[in-house]
Amino acid sequence: MPGRSTVVEVDGRQLKLSNLDKVLYPASGFTKAEVVDYYSRIAPVLVQHIGDRGVTLRRFPDGVEAGSFFEKRCPGHRPDWVPVCLGPGDSGGAIGYCRLDSLPAIVWAANMAALELHGPMARCADIETPTMVVFDLDPGAPADIVDCCEVALWIRDTLAGLGLRVWPKTSGSKGLQLYLPVNRPGLTHERASGFAQAVAQVLEKHHGDRVTSIMRKDLRGGKVFIDWSQNSRHKTTAAPYTLRARPHPTVSTPVTWDEVEAAADGAPLSFEAPDVLARVENHGDLFADVLTLGQDIPAVG
Repeated sequence: MPGRSTVVEVDGRQLKLSNLDKVLYPASGFTKAEVVDYYSRIAPVLVQHIGDRGVTLRRFPDGVEAGSFFEKRCPGHRPDWVPVCLGPGDSGGAIGYCRLDSLPAIVWAANMAALELHGPMARCADIETPTMVVFDLDPGAPADIVDCCEVALWIRDTLAGLGLRVWPKTSGSKGLQLYLPVNRPGLTHERASGFAQAVAQVLEKHHGDRVTSIMRKDLRGGKVFIDWSQNSRHKTTAAPYTLRARPHPTVSTPVTWDEVEAAADGAPLSFEAPDVLARVENHGDLFADVLTLGQDIPAVG
């Protein structure tokens, strides 16, 4: 019955889960219980990507059709075993973000209907040093995921010419994101943004009818915007394996380059929660190398 709650023990922590029958994705009937189940089962790989970063929660207490709010500052009512991570505040001062570093912490966030988890490029231990460069590909209608995949292949090949490797994942919404792991000291947010912008401008120069590096939305129609600004210190990006607030419970899903190439030819490239659980079971974490591979990006300008 609606409103039911239950107390569960998760890795030795007691959690009260509430309103488990509430439908959070009305178009598909996906309930809060199913959200909690997804996050509890994906947690072993998810925690590898967000456990040492300050996470911004996007919460949907009444479902994806009823509005949401972003929560940067970790709520004061959090359990004492959910740590905080200092990160940039809206006015420049540091605030404490939630650090979801365990299965119980992830289940706790899911129980608050934090459907979306957004993470920065830097780890808690050094918020001034991003560990990767992100290229966020955002299609302006009528451009779509097919166009994003074509642009992603151009970026992959451009970076390969510099001896660099990059990993793709769906945004879980309408676009695609590419992560270039660095994992070495010395990278700054400014340098990461500058490098991503330089790559975007190279692509824009050669494919100006298909690509833009300019943020103005009125210039994006029919083009893919390579959003290099996602590397800014105060920005976050949808974390690998997070649910997204779409009509159906789609997930920001790591994919293979073979899948991107197929999608550039029109094959579907969208995955919902059950698909992703099966993918991880069958293929493991396709984004695992992003956590450890060390690469040096060249200076620009």
